[in-house]
Amino acid sequence: MTTTLLTGPATELDEVIVPLSPPIEVFGGQAAALQVADQFHRGKQILGRFERSGLVGFKVATRERWLRVKVALALDETSFPGWHLDGRVQAARLPQRLIQVRAQGRLRQCVLLKGGPGIKSGQAVFDLMPEEVPEDGLVCVEILDVAEGRDVSPELREAVAGSVMEGGTAGLRIDSVAFEEVPEPKAARQGEELDAARCELLSLVSSGGLANLNRRGVRTMRSGLFVVNPVPLGVFGSGGRLTVRLGSRADLSTGRPATARDRALMRRALRRAGGEARRLRHAAREALCTAAPTVVRIMSVQDGVLPMPTRSTTGNTLELDLPAPLTSPMLVQAACRQGAVPTLVSVAWTP
Repeated sequence: MTTTLLTGPATELDEVIVPLSPPIEVFGGQAAALQVADQFHRGKQILGRFERSGLVGFKVATRERWLRVKVALALDETSFPGWHLDGRVQAARLPQRLIQVRAQGRLRQCVLLKGGPGIKSGQAVFDLMPEEVPEDGLVCVEILDVAEGRDVSPELREAVAGSVMEGGTAGLRIDSVAFEEVPEPKAARQGEELDAARCELLSLVSSGGLANLNRRGVRTMRSGLFVVNPVPLGVFGSGGRLTVRLGSRADLSTGRPATARDRALMRRALRRAGGEARRLRHAAREALCTAAPTVVRIMSVQDGVLPMPTRSTTGNTLELDLPAPLTSPMLVQAACRQGAVPTLVSVAWTP
């Protein structure tokens, strides 16, 4: 256990901890207002890393107002060696991680992060009511694997077993935590739509994390899993209805990496066949993607399997009509026929 807790000065010689005054973002683990660290290794250029599921607690001056909290999570190559029983395992071979983000003891959002080279970043955004923050101003952010804790349906845990990594919090890093006073909500435009990458930046959906935070467009989901999160009031996707658009694309990955001889033979064949080979290759890709993905199941993280929503198909596009989640994240499992993988294209919001 690596818990540290400082509740205030014990003597006149002890330093008085000044609470964080929103708006403020904490980037380093040495900040004095970081009062609690449980199973957490403090960092310098980042807030720190979790050894396993744990929490961090901050002293915040809320002034009895609503508080918006933004937690930036990430995986990198350092998240694997040394944090797991087999440090030699390749990150690319590990399944993705499904993480619960809780605050003041209650589940707020879930973040799905996949392994592999490069940094995968995800974000959780939620609001705290004035009565949720005690008089001492201690705001606790708890990070748990989906298999741990309460308020998670046994059906959901059974459904994701084998698809997500066990002990997924080990080596997970928190880059920063931001605290803001809740802004005045902006008037939403009827039928507003955002692409999948921007929805992931807003934490409305989580489909594996972003390697490039400036990226726009669709998100490929090789596991077929993505999360739809409850978001703060007034933010895109809060309340009303969501139209989630899914597509498919050809899966060109093979069972083994191509050797130098394979590549040489392919170049020779392409030179011989010329444009005909390219035409056939593109035709094969299109044929694999003519069928829209199917939805295997939709589950509430807290309540288990939900009724299937209204679905409509056009070409290789499937649209799901969902109620925006209000309290519990929803996990959607999609699938494509062999040779194709599902993609998350966009989400439209009708308040």
